[in-house]
Amino acid sequence: MDMITIPAVNLTPIMPEIFLSVMAMALLLINVFVPSSKKSYLSYISFFVIVATGFITAAGWGGHIESFSGSVVQDNFATFFKLIFLTAAGLATLISDKYMEREGCNHGELYPLILFTVVGMMLMASGTDLMTIFLGLEVMSVSLYVLAGFDRAKSKSNEAGLKYFLLGAFSTGFLLYGMALTYGATGSTRISVIASKVSMMTAPSANTMLLAGMLLMITGFAFKVAAAPFHMWTPDVYEGAPTPMTAFMSAGPKAAGFAAALRILLVSFPSMQADWSQLLWILAVLTMTVGNITALRQDNIKRMLAYSSIAHAGYVLVGFAAGNPTGTAGILFYMLSYTFMNIGAFAIIILVGKKGESNGNVQDFAGFGFKHPLLAVAMTIFLFSLAGMPPTAGFIGKFYLFSGAIEKGYIWLAIIGVLNSAASVYYYLRVMVFMYMKDATEEFDWMQVTAPVALSLIISVVGSLLPGMIPSVILQYAQQAVKLI
Repeated sequence: MDMITIPAVNLTPIMPEIFLSVMAMALLLINVFVPSSKKSYLSYISFFVIVATGFITAAGWGGHIESFSGSVVQDNFATFFKLIFLTAAGLATLISDKYMEREGCNHGELYPLILFTVVGMMLMASGTDLMTIFLGLEVMSVSLYVLAGFDRAKSKSNEAGLKYFLLGAFSTGFLLYGMALTYGATGSTRISVIASKVSMMTAPSANTMLLAGMLLMITGFAFKVAAAPFHMWTPDVYEGAPTPMTAFMSAGPKAAGFAAALRILLVSFPSMQADWSQLLWILAVLTMTVGNITALRQDNIKRMLAYSSIAHAGYVLVGFAAGNPTGTAGILFYMLSYTFMNIGAFAIIILVGKKGESNGNVQDFAGFGFKHPLLAVAMTIFLFSLAGMPPTAGFIGKFYLFSGAIEKGYIWLAIIGVLNSAASVYYYLRVMVFMYMKDATEEFDWMQVTAPVALSLIISVVGSLLPGMIPSVILQYAQQAVKLI
């Protein structure tokens, strides 16, 4: 009788995912035995788990290990994005506890769901097979649907979860159908094999099945990163979801979508770059313009930042359309910077808000700069960085994204990006006008800056300023990350 042998599998590339999954399941068990008054401990444990995972992930920098027959890889590209996901999750965890307690929905399953979402995002970044990427996408998406509707006693949160689920499932169909057509045209779901098959085609753009597969996958990823015209779910979901989850969704999943799309398009379809670059050129212009113009008319600050998030996806698409090392490194730099400045802004919104989020308009920031000057300064830094003003990280990030477009010869795309960035200054400055130039209508005496929230704000301020003042520190890692994808 022949002996059945189990092939050796190197688990190193997915060690962060394994650790997070085990700890998330442990948290679910711990939650059963923790009384409602002690749920804060779960947030502290989650934060330390995320920090520990960050060290495990960072230890893989500089290596290149493939496993599971080449379906996953540990490389600098995956490591950089995994650290972005962990940063977003860590900051979201720090600002969640008191908010959830205030809103009466501090259920212990929140933190395992955040960890499972990160597991899905990590699989998307390290996946080198279309099926692995799809698996990660579904793990991430299912967790996000629950997080969006987590405040189940609130109708807007229920609406957010339902809209996100329905439209997310619809967009997933596009993505999966695109993957199926790509498999039909190349005979493989492995990204490297697809690349070799496409490179052997004399005219890959003339292959209708391959072209349709690529376009459908771009459509699916465009939904995940909230690119126009696939952005319609964003404002309602961001407004209805609990604010810490809105902050998390606006940074982590967006970065995951770009990570997977970058690996697929740059590795599998480099010979078709002329086709997908032109499409992304159009998507970038449409996304920036729609996001900024619509944000100008918003009074609700969560909806304003939702449309702002759409515009920022457009800026990232500028670097994506360029498809060169400068633009690609700019994407990694910008997504890390955006995580700090956007979650920092949402942390201030949480502090200013009252129970039931009845204090969520721009006008409610009137006089905030005089009542809480330090918090107002932090908010100003975040808004300046979002607007792309020097010496913040947002300015340097946009500089590299637009530089990549100019190097590629997309001069008009860079010009449109700069004009859109200038237009965005209006609605960011509007918040500052109310903070510093309007009389206070509230005493803001309900605000409570706990130690976790203060830590998240300090980290966010440093992350919004330091890369802008010393960009070479982060940029050199971003450049190393894109060399070998």
